[in-house]
Amino acid sequence: MQKIFEEVSSLDNRCYTEFFLSEDILMEHAAQGMASYIKQNFSNEKKIVIVAGSGNNGADGIALARLLHKEYDVSLLYAKEASSKMAKLQKERATALHVKQTKTLLTCDILVDAIVGTGFCGEFSKELAELIEEMNRSRAFKIACDVPSGLTKSGECVKGTFRADTTLTMGALKKALFLDEAKEYVGDIHVLDLGISRKLYETETNWQLLDLHDLELPTREQKNSHKGSFGHLSLLCGQKPGASILSALSALRFGAGLVTLVGYENHQMLHIPHSLMYAHALPSNTTAIACGMGLGREFSDDELKELLDNKLPLIVDADLFSMPIILEILERENIVLTPHPKEFVSLLQRTKLANITIDELQKKRFQYVELFCKAYPHVTLLLKGANVIIGAGDKFFINPHGSAKLAKGGSGDVLSGLIGALLAQKKSPLHAAIHASLAHTKLAQNYTGADFSLTPQDLIEGIGNL
Repeated sequence: MQKIFEEVSSLDNRCYTEFFLSEDILMEHAAQGMASYIKQNFSNEKKIVIVAGSGNNGADGIALARLLHKEYDVSLLYAKEASSKMAKLQKERATALHVKQTKTLLTCDILVDAIVGTGFCGEFSKELAELIEEMNRSRAFKIACDVPSGLTKSGECVKGTFRADTTLTMGALKKALFLDEAKEYVGDIHVLDLGISRKLYETETNWQLLDLHDLELPTREQKNSHKGSFGHLSLLCGQKPGASILSALSALRFGAGLVTLVGYENHQMLHIPHSLMYAHALPSNTTAIACGMGLGREFSDDELKELLDNKLPLIVDADLFSMPIILEILERENIVLTPHPKEFVSLLQRTKLANITIDELQKKRFQYVELFCKAYPHVTLLLKGANVIIGAGDKFFINPHGSAKLAKGGSGDVLSGLIGALLAQKKSPLHAAIHASLAHTKLAQNYTGADFSLTPQDLIEGIGNL
């Protein structure tokens, strides 16, 4: 896991006051980090254009041009006249070394955006908007210095934001890089050290970025065991049984010893896979419950209350978020919620925490997850999206490894099954949400077919090869 911060200016200031590092030293290391990335990934035959702004983001870019000068064919394009103290100083240094300048965007192999950083707000001027539009049309490999120009501190992307293939961010990860909207612009993200180890530069934070190697899979180390040793997940099966069947098959593949669909008999139940069980009532040996997937109005509120009148771990998804009973369910312990944005907006309204639109949520996903988790600290929340956010109490995690492959009906049902399987195997709700989410995104990454062709069945089949 890696730490994520709202802002890093306070971390920079700590370097100045506690470690006696200067702004110049930090900037030189930032530029050296970018230079090292380019040298490691591109031959010195490549042509480079660096577009620099007037502030310290531009200063980073100018310093990079100086470091690559004479080793690469480098040209500096000043998008705006240097105005900050460091930008002026770096420009003097580059000028003294006769770093090549250009007034137009040249054809190149590598294009570096160092126009504005997270301090930018408002809109681009007409001239700047036209320049960035031209940059975005370039076929060069595009690198953003710290953040793509146009990505604000809050994570909002203004019209015309630079679209990077890679973002080389300074010092530490910023939350702004991980809003769903930003995923279109940041590309791969790499953190550059600023003269000291990140272990010293970074302080404490409640936000963590999940790495795929953090994934912990279920284990079966107990030799003297039987199917009951690995839990029994019961899924409430509703009007659209296909959803709960996908969840059930996912759970069975992810280690649950027993999986039962609970509901009324209908003709569709005649075709459930033979590996799944079916019952009218909750089995007495159930160790966790999954509810909501394709539920519809199959059960009355009283029936749901009776089925959920226990203290078993519970995962809630889909249709339950629109039902009045959700407020009672929120009082339970050991619960995981997995809403998508529309469902989360509905949940915020029902709990009277906020009355917002989906667009408003997407612009402030972090704030509303924190708001909900503060109101319901005993609940584990997994907010679906391009970047999944998981929160419990005052601990928050981002899984950035999702892809458009998962944008397919039934993918979320598979995730519910993965979480349910871990709950049934007596993992904590937070553990279940984190590691099921990582497994879910890794399954999509492991899929070798065309992006558009991934199905829930493909995900389930891939579980055995994680």
